[in-house]
Amino acid sequence: MILKASQRGGPRQLAAHLLNRRDNDHVHVAQLRGFVADDLYGAMAETVAIAKGTRCRQPIFSLSLNPPKDETVAVDDLMKAADRVELTLRLEGLPRAIVIHEKNGRRHAHVVWSRIDTDQMKAVNLPFFKIKLKQLSKELYLEHEWTLPDGHREHGWKNPLNFTLAEWQYAKRHDLDPREIKLLFQDAWQRSDGIAAFRNALEERGYFLARGDSRNFVAVDLNGAVYAIPRFCGVKAKDVMHKLGSSDHLDTVETTIAAIERRKTERVRTWLEKDKLLKAKEAFPLDAQLHQLKSFHQKERALLNDRQTSRQTQETKERSERLRRGLATVIDLLTGRLFAIKKQNEREAYEAFQRDKAQREALADAQLEERRILQEKVDELARFQRARSRKLVRHLFTLVRSRSLGRSLSP
Repeated sequence: MILKASQRGGPRQLAAHLLNRRDNDHVHVAQLRGFVADDLYGAMAETVAIAKGTRCRQPIFSLSLNPPKDETVAVDDLMKAADRVELTLRLEGLPRAIVIHEKNGRRHAHVVWSRIDTDQMKAVNLPFFKIKLKQLSKELYLEHEWTLPDGHREHGWKNPLNFTLAEWQYAKRHDLDPREIKLLFQDAWQRSDGIAAFRNALEERGYFLARGDSRNFVAVDLNGAVYAIPRFCGVKAKDVMHKLGSSDHLDTVETTIAAIERRKTERVRTWLEKDKLLKAKEAFPLDAQLHQLKSFHQKERALLNDRQTSRQTQETKERSERLRRGLATVIDLLTGRLFAIKKQNEREAYEAFQRDKAQREALADAQLEERRILQEKVDELARFQRARSRKLVRHLFTLVRSRSLGRSLSP
């Protein structure tokens, strides 16, 4: 599974993010170890308080464990993977919280350690943790017999679609798929031998070259979104300068956006708005199904929890009633009956715990499968909508360019 980790501050903000039920179908705090508090907010508040006794500004170590998209991984396997990470990075004994998320028919986990060693009142150092986690990640892929991603293959090619979280979120805000955007920019870069060819290659796809605030090269799309050329082309700034030269002769971002807006006809605006409304209309039935399924699954889990709690109470009462009171307790102790009863109660309590755990996991796995089937429909609709939007953008670009937009942006 993919292991991504970082040293960071803001424990309480992280707790709010991990307990966010708006963006996740289900959230479950699977473990709180080494904290006085019995909830995640309280545990993170403890970390903040203890860290004040040190100079550490990043008192927590945050890790996400993401299994492959098409694999269903049991909670126990995620917990074991967290234990493996703990041993690898020598984090044993430090306070730890584990939160399980279910989203889009998939299950993944987040683990948070406090880095503060309270005996020495200093933060535990984690040298080369990224290298160690990458090796452990590969081991987990091999042990589970999952298909290795390109980043783990020996002598493999570097994935051109590797993008940062910030790039993903930026593209998502503009209703675009960041993988396609990055691939588009990289293709235009590779096919160009200079600024003229690069600009034409971008304009063919609805992006216009402009000069950024720091005289760097950026691109602007028809909606006014700005893209840094080095980042989306996957090259260094000096390489951009070497191939494209100076950006002084290009229009600024503000001028470019103004030029685009001036030449957008009312028809173009209407088409863009209709495409947006059509997407929402098409997605509405699936969104309603997702909301209904999420609500139903939550009620199922709550009902199972209530039933198990009631049964646990009854079973605990029955086991307690086996222990006689008063003088009978002394007799049972002398005859060995008390020891036998306690052993029987412990065995039955453990079996009940395993039974309830198996029921919860069976229900969760069944729900994940239902959620995954519906998610496939959501993904299929998204692919169809992106393909249609690309055709619309090309058509609108032809219309906009025919009104001299291309010439107005030329040096």
